Amino acid sequence: MPVFEENKPLYDLTSFNILIVEDSMFMQNLVVAMLKAFGVGDIMIADSGNEAIDILKITQARAVSQYVSRVDIVVMDWLMKKGSGEDLLRWIRTHQQDSVRFMPVIVLSGYTTGNMTYLARDLGANEVLTKPISANGLASRIVSVINRPRPFINVADYFGPDRRRQEQAYNGPERRITKAEEIKVIRHDRA
Repeated sequence: MPVFEENKPLYDLTSFNILIVEDSMFMQNLVVAMLKAFGVGDIMIADSGNEAIDILKITQARAVSQYVSRVDIVVMDWLMKKGSGEDLLRWIRTHQQDSVRFMPVIVLSGYTTGNMTYLARDLGANEVLTKPISANGLASRIVSVINRPRPFINVADYFGPDRRRQEQAYNGPERRITKAEEIKVIRHDRA
């Protein structure tokens, strides 16, 4: 799905703040150019997962105490020397603050093997994009996290967006004792 239609933006991204985490200056410049063309309001850059953690700590803390915008989406490389994408994604999804923990994450990687894709998904990445990237590919991932946000799942060994991307009808025998419609949802508010 394109971000533009006949040179008119379909989305007003001027209020979006996107953090790019990439150790290659060439890729940084390429992604920044694409995001500027999409009309993204604020673009921050980190050279590593460790630097991204520092930026997120500062921006999220300032947003709580002042009228400063938080990071809305993280677009990150997977393989970096000073703090990998894997480490950063683990840090984001296990963070105590909901504004960090629920943040959409788009992983970019030139080494997108099946195992890496599954690991990124299993650690809570919203989207994975293979390098070399295109403007349409990046735009479609951004549109996906905006238009089709998946509910977050919190179970013993996973926290992140629901990994199922499509609903499929189940044709087998019903083995549940209680029907889904009869289950009460209990919300636990956090302090």
